[in-house]
Amino acid sequence: MIRSSLLSELDWLEHEFGTRAAPLSQAGMATLKQVHSARVLEAAATGLAGEGDALVTDRAGVILSVRTADCYPILLVDVKRRVVAAIHAGWRGTSAGIAIEALRKMQSDPSDVWAAIGPGIGECCYTVGQDVARLFGRNDAGKIDLAEANRSQLMGMEVPAENIDVIGLCTFCGADQFHSYRRDKEQAGRMISYVGMTG
Repeated sequence: MIRSSLLSELDWLEHEFGTRAAPLSQAGMATLKQVHSARVLEAAATGLAGEGDALVTDRAGVILSVRTADCYPILLVDVKRRVVAAIHAGWRGTSAGIAIEALRKMQSDPSDVWAAIGPGIGECCYTVGQDVARLFGRNDAGKIDLAEANRSQLMGMEVPAENIDVIGLCTFCGADQFHSYRRDKEQAGRMISYVGMTG
């Protein structure tokens, strides 16, 4: 598993980003039926919270989880009010502003929010068609950077740049470490990332 050096500074928080070697069970965690949306749900307990692509909770002991295999897992933490979010952000969710929606659902002062953007398909390997490229401000088909798009959205909501940790690992490049749907198609597994407060 991979941890954010920034979020690791919080002794009341547990979090990790998934890899091939990580456990594949979400037992004991809050989960979603992920649908590539910008829908954010509140999780008051473990188990399936519903259909959407981000979870938010202010309850200690409720671990939020998302599954990815090229899309980006993003973890948000309000370090003052102690509210956390776990986000599944592919191109659809990113273009629809799911990180912004999660931040709004948290009702946090952006200056109090720390964020970690986990491994996902990097700009090095992510070529999209014109229709998708236009959603990210490009006129023609080409490569897009989903990590930077989400980082920019959070900064646009006034989360300080120094509060955002971008892990910077590409799931497509890292075949030994990560699952990738674009690389492995239907044979691709999924990785579990999670965040929660211990107290």
